Parts: sequence; structure tokens; C-alpha cells
Amino acid sequence: MISYKHEPFTDFTVNTNTEAYKAALELVKNQLGNHYPLVINGERITTEQKINSYNPAKKSELIGSVSKATQELAEKAMTSAYSTFQEWQYISAEVRANILFKAAAIIRRRKHEFSAWLTYEAGKPWNEADADTAEAIDFLEYYGRQMLTIKDGQPVESRPGERNRYDYIPLGVGVIISPWNFPFAIMAGTTVAAVVTGNTVLLKPASTTPVIAYKFVEVLEEAGLPAGVVNFIPGSGAEVGDYLVDHPLTRFISFTGSRDVGLRINQRASVVNEGQIWIKRVIAEMGGKDTIVVDKEADLELAADSIVKSAFGFSGQKCSACSRAVIVEDVYDEIVKRVEEKTKALHVGSPLDPTNYTGPVIDQAAFNKITDYIEIGKQEGRLIAGGTADQSEGYFVHPTVFADVSVDARIMKEEIFGPVVAITKAANFEEAIKIANATDYGLTGAVISTNRTNIEYARQRFHVGNLYFNRGCTGAIVGYQPFGGFNMSGTDSKAGGPDYLQLHVQAKTTSEAL
Repeated sequence: MISYKHEPFTDFTVNTNTEAYKAALELVKNQLGNHYPLVINGERITTEQKINSYNPAKKSELIGSVSKATQELAEKAMTSAYSTFQEWQYISAEVRANILFKAAAIIRRRKHEFSAWLTYEAGKPWNEADADTAEAIDFLEYYGRQMLTIKDGQPVESRPGERNRYDYIPLGVGVIISPWNFPFAIMAGTTVAAVVTGNTVLLKPASTTPVIAYKFVEVLEEAGLPAGVVNFIPGSGAEVGDYLVDHPLTRFISFTGSRDVGLRINQRASVVNEGQIWIKRVIAEMGGKDTIVVDKEADLELAADSIVKSAFGFSGQKCSACSRAVIVEDVYDEIVKRVEEKTKALHVGSPLDPTNYTGPVIDQAAFNKITDYIEIGKQEGRLIAGGTADQSEGYFVHPTVFADVSVDARIMKEEIFGPVVAITKAANFEEAIKIANATDYGLTGAVISTNRTNIEYARQRFHVGNLYFNRGCTGAIVGYQPFGGFNMSGTDSKAGGPDYLQLHVQAKTTSEAL
């Protein structure tokens, strides 16, 4: 067991912390609108085509622009990464881990600055941005320590006259395709898991949040990461993403995003292209349709609070967000009433204002998809809160609750990825678990109950990768709740867990006759 404690969250009820965050917001505001180049083998490359990143809370405000990679530049990055791998794979685990520790220290000293970038670029309220940055630090610290734990492989048996070893060696060049909803934590975590295990990386961040990824690449350089280990190549999925997934030198793809894109990557990665001499490995986290189950023997205030916070934190734009609540009929009416009251009390608005709990959704496409689902929901359930949206300045969708929804309704089945929760009634606890499992996904879930028999029943039969009791279904902490799901939620690659790094290595057995 490695010695590790997660990065604490900032207490914004302390005035000095509040003032420090305001100062960071001002610092970042003065840098808005800058341009950021590609980084290939340490070289800054500016292209004619740009990807513009806008503030989702103020859609006319340019956060920054980044150069857009072409296939030709993607090939240049691949050549660089493959060449660099020939040496990087032999650098000691201690040296690689120390780079992660130094990067963590740099980010910790500038924590509010990075969080402020998340508030501007991703529309994250203060507490959500702070948690995102803390998680990025956690990944660096945890994976660095984990590498030191596995660097000597695993013990195997030897015999008289024979010595056997079981070592881990790197895979090669990895393509990291990171998401916009945790644009710092997941982007950083997937990148450094590959790097610390001795691989080299082509980093293609989400096109809606590329600036924070560039800022992270700068940190890695400052921490001493050699040129060519991480190559920063934002670009379109169709032009650059497919090209890299198909490339014969790509050894593995680490992807976080939608189910449809994840399945497409998995399918393309299974094709052996000319010159390819390995089976590509895919590490994928692809979303969820997550449920909180409320038992008749439950703390009702805790239940309502857990549903609301899990559904509407970061506007429901988490693969772990509560988008379904299944409530045993004995307490159904009371829970619905409390959820309605708590939802209507939430403040919606600019994440620059810390009194706003719910900020914007990420972009026009998300706004359109979510509002379309709200219209569907109006036909499928009883609207008790929200149901409205405003895109005059930013992409704001008000927290929306539908009650009395059929278990077969679309809003009970399909991933919305926004601030919308559907509530349905179950006759008893067993039926509630059956309803919770009636989905193609299997990422997170929660059970609110004081009944030990029912808790153990759910522990065995609620089929999700991360199950929580008497708390919300979001907020996994690195090293504490390793995160990843079943079924269409991905490959159950438990990020922040004791066996995640092994996904980025291959085992080599050597046997020496003495």
C-alpha cells in the first residue's frame, strides 16, 4: 500500500481563500484572447487554421485560440514520439516519477490560477474548478508513487539453479484523447499515467477546452519532461483523431468521452493496418446513466440532498452525475417534494459569482441536445422544477426535475449529460435495484438506506463500477474510490486505482539458468 493523501479542497468560507481566487480570476482575465501553438518535440508550431475556445457563460468572450493540427503535423508528432520512446522507455522509474512530483508542486503553488482557467474555459463554478485542479494534483502524486511500487515488477517463483523475473515494460506511443468536462484532471491523469510508465504521448485535448491542456504541457516542460515525450496536437476527431487511431505506430489509445465515439475508436483500433505488428490496446471511459436508489428506511434529507447535488453539480455534465432517481413508494412523495424545493432554491448564473451553484453547459451543441431532451421529458413525466433555458449571453439550462417517469421513458434510458433528472417509483427495494440496473451503462450508483440487509443486497446486485452508500454518486477521489464502469460505460479501467498503470505496460518474463 503506497503512502498517499489526496489534495484538500479549498474552503471558500475563509475570506483569504475567496480573495485569492478573485485575484486568480483577475490574473487569468488579463490573459484571455492569447494564441497557443502546437508543441511537437519541444518545437512551437503555429498553423493558419485555429481552434477558438470561448467562455460558455459569455459566449462572445474568446478564452484563447490554439493552432489546429493537420494530418501532416500529426505524422510529424508521431515520428517524434516514436523516436523519443526509443530512449524514454529506459529512463528510470525514479526519474519519471520525480517529474510528476515536481509538476504537482508547480500546480499546487498556482492552484487557484489553474482553477480560474477552468472557471473561464469550462464554465466551472469555484468549488467544481477547485476539485478538478485538486484531482489533477492527486493523479500526479498517486501515479508517481504507484510507479515506484511496481517498478520492480511482481515476484515469481525460482528454483535451484534458475532465477526468474517478471518485469513491466512500456508499450510505446499512446494517443490520449481527453474530454472537456474534466479538462484538467482527466487530461492530466491519462497523460501522466502513460508517461510515468515509460511511454510517449500524442495529446489531443477536447476542442472546447484546449487552453488548459496547453498550460499543463508548459508545467510538464518546467518540471523537466524531455522534448518529444508529450506532443500537444489539438485537432478535429475526423481529420487527426481517426488518423492517429489508425496509425500503425500507435500502440494504445486512452479515451474519455461519449459512448458512440468510444465504440468507434474501439472498432477502428481492432483493424490491423499495414506495418502494424501489435494488437492495439484501448483504455476507454464512455459515460453513464447513473441512479440514486432511495429505500423506505432512509435519511430523507440526505436522500434529497444527494439527488440534487449529484444531478446538478457542474450542470450535470459528469459521466457520474445522477440522472435517475428510483424511490421506494413509501417515501416517494416526500422525497419528490424535498427535491423540488432544493432544486428551485439553486442559483443559476455566471460561475465567476461564487453564489451561483449551477453555471452554463459547455456549448451550443450541448445546449441544443439538453433542451431537446427537456421537451421530450415534458411528454414523459411531470415537470416539477426547471424546464427552461437561456442562451442570450451564455448556455444556461435551469436545473430540471421530472417526476412520475416511466421506467421505459427515453429520459430514463438515454444519457442526456446535462442538468436533468428523472424520478420514478418502485414498489420495494428489490424492484428499485432492478430498475437501476435496467440500462446499457454501469458507471456509478448510490443507495440511501439504513437497512443493512438492503445495503448488502445492493452491494452484490447493483451492477455498477462505483457504488456509494448514503452519499451522492459523484466525487470519486484518486486512490480512495478508483473510478471506472461496466457495460457501455467503458473498459472498467479504474483511474486512480492500484492497477491502472498496468494498463500502460506489458509483462516480460525472463529466466536465467545459473
